[in-house]
Amino acid sequence: MDTVLTAQALAAEPLTQAAFAPFGDVVEARGIPLVINQGRCYKYCDLTSVSTDRDGHSSVHIFKTSAIRQPCKLDLFERHPLGSQTFMPLEKQRFLVVVAESSDSDEPDLSTLRCFLTNGSQGVTYRAGVWHHPLLSLDIPSDFLVLDRGGPGHNCDEVPMPEGAHYTVEVRDYE
Repeated sequence: MDTVLTAQALAAEPLTQAAFAPFGDVVEARGIPLVINQGRCYKYCDLTSVSTDRDGHSSVHIFKTSAIRQPCKLDLFERHPLGSQTFMPLEKQRFLVVVAESSDSDEPDLSTLRCFLTNGSQGVTYRAGVWHHPLLSLDIPSDFLVLDRGGPGHNCDEVPMPEGAHYTVEVRDYE
């Protein structure tokens, strides 16, 4: 018997460290900062870490992405099994973060999909192996600072949404 999948809209929940903890870290200025550089700068320490296997190294990139059209149909999930991946907006733009747990067949478990709305000052670090949708920038074409693993080995698994699975995300109230 074939499984019939129907269209489902994911509700975007506010991005908080507690809600996102199963998938990684929220990267934002929080806690008590250190005052450095003769009082001209505040340093928020140890907000996240970049992990990699022993054959890799930390790598820094800038991704330039266009804004999504809403509602946005989810079409692809990816994961990076050999290291974590951090996305930090450079222009105070908000973006959606869509994640899923792994299924018994080692693919995204669509019954566990969650969608988080960032506030424009937050970034995320996906733990190694966390299934996530590629970047979904909301407001403007935008740049992201990306920290991840460089080096040899296969570090990107991609899985298209299954035939007949129709999940969308939309944020109607931006202000």
